[in-house]
Amino acid sequence: LDDGGRRQAEVMATALAELDPVLLVSSDLARARETAAFLEKATGLTAEEDPRLREYDVGARTGLTREEFAERLGADAALAWDVHAHVEAPGAETLEEVAERIVPATREVLARLGPGETAVLVMHGAALRIALAGVLGWPVSTADTLEAMANCGWAVLVEHGIGRLRLSSYNISAESTPPD
Repeated sequence: LDDGGRRQAEVMATALAELDPVLLVSSDLARARETAAFLEKATGLTAEEDPRLREYDVGARTGLTREEFAERLGADAALAWDVHAHVEAPGAETLEEVAERIVPATREVLARLGPGETAVLVMHGAALRIALAGVLGWPVSTADTLEAMANCGWAVLVEHGIGRLRLSSYNISAESTPPD
């Protein structure tokens, strides 16, 4: 995280600590772990690392700029470039492969909660949308119809009845105003 990202993480952690979470689970990748450290400080919880919460593997696109991607894979491939969504590239995980790991990981966290308890999962934007679609019972292909998550933004799922989840808020950040 750069200085701006650390400031965002600190503000986000303070806001989410007010929800009194009982469980904190994070992707094991560096940016997520650094973000989770702010939540650990604000909540007193220790984050559990789960590699299944990682961002999807973008294969041949890994580490490339749009221009480098176009140079290697052709201009047509670069037309599909979307840093915030799944893009087909050689060696990249498919939506289904990401869903096969991230949806069960998310459901396992939810299953550990008692009535009225809150968990915070620290993960990555595109993978987060796949997790949301999966746990809400939406077709995984609808994940790309959700707007990209802001840095240090969050979504809120609320249980309505036994095992029935609703998306209560999406892309909230400490700087935004939650919907009524």
